[in-house]
Amino acid sequence: MLPKLRAAKYRADYRIWLKFEDGVEGEVDLEDELWGEMFEVLKDKARFAELSLDGELETIVWPNGADFAPEFLYQKLCPDYVLKPTRKSGAA
Repeated sequence: MLPKLRAAKYRADYRIWLKFEDGVEGEVDLEDELWGEMFEVLKDKARFAELSLDGELETIVWPNGADFAPEFLYQKLCPDYVLKPTRKSGAA
């Protein structure tokens, strides 16, 4: 089951407070994750602070189109989390 992000608040620098549907919550620091074409511009803290919660994608997004997968963010809070495949009913 995919984690569903329900709340996100910018804290400071590259830190964000997150809360997931199952009650898991905490602060993550994404400074080390800001590499590559989409994320380089977010090294500007003012741009990083422009994050918002996208209710449809259930994750954080930025105006330039950058986002992090909710399962990645969840794993930052719960390092032992592993996404497990779901079985389709009727499958052998």
